[in-house]
Amino acid sequence: MLNWLRRPKYASIERRDVPAGLWGKCPRCATVVYHKDLERNLKVCPTCGFHHRLTAEQRLGITVDDGSFEETDAGLTSSDPLHFDGYSEKLDEAREKTGNPEAVITGTGAIDGHRCALGALDFFFMGGSMGSVVGEKVTRIAERALDLHLPLVIFSASGGARMQEGALSLMQLAKTSAAIAALQDATLPFVSVMCDPTTGGVTASFAFQGDVIIAEPGALIGFAGRRVIEQTIRRKLPDNFQTAEFCLEHGLIDLVVPRPELRSTLGRLLRFFGAPRAPVVEPALTSAQAPPETR
Repeated sequence: MLNWLRRPKYASIERRDVPAGLWGKCPRCATVVYHKDLERNLKVCPTCGFHHRLTAEQRLGITVDDGSFEETDAGLTSSDPLHFDGYSEKLDEAREKTGNPEAVITGTGAIDGHRCALGALDFFFMGGSMGSVVGEKVTRIAERALDLHLPLVIFSASGGARMQEGALSLMQLAKTSAAIAALQDATLPFVSVMCDPTTGGVTASFAFQGDVIIAEPGALIGFAGRRVIEQTIRRKLPDNFQTAEFCLEHGLIDLVVPRPELRSTLGRLLRFFGAPRAPVVEPALTSAQAPPETR
């Protein structure tokens, strides 16, 4: 009897390991969420509304109309102009990690049936930092928008300028700003969407130059870091400082839009700005569906 009492209750049942990666914990509310449910909810926590970060491909995938996106300048890649120690290795790691040659994807496409030029920065590629190639691609897509007479939409997610390229990265602030100014001179709209985080040289250049500036809820938006600012001004900053909501309250941005509503909001803005309608592509007929004379 004693031996039976000491025996583990479920000793005869084999343990079944749960595969890794099926569940994740929300960093804000600590709710455990099934990954597929999170993806179906556009990576927004169903409990607290926390917006998880997206890759550039994911961002374009949930925003752009199916089959409408045509990438531009896909072959541009960074070199190591200053021979910065370890930079080439970091670039190789980022390319392997993301599958992309650089921290931005650009192209043309349609949102809710309206054509536009697009760019999406990828925070997972070296923090979405803006080096010479990122600045060049942003400039080129702005110039393409000008040539095609299209509105421009850019999703920003960046830690700022890429320090490994020194002054060459800082030059991109002026270059991208000049390209956006040319759009404004031509009365072509630029919609800037700030995702978490948008900081440093990207906020100091094109991200804050939008005719309409939108942010996702809770996104970190600012130039210098909170600690640097507090040490400089010797004051304690508000708890919500540099959040999208703080920026909206103080007039720095125009809208805070939850991710599930972002695509429709952009579609309405493009329609308001008079963006051209995308051509309707009819699905190909199968041989059984085709008229007799075409079989």
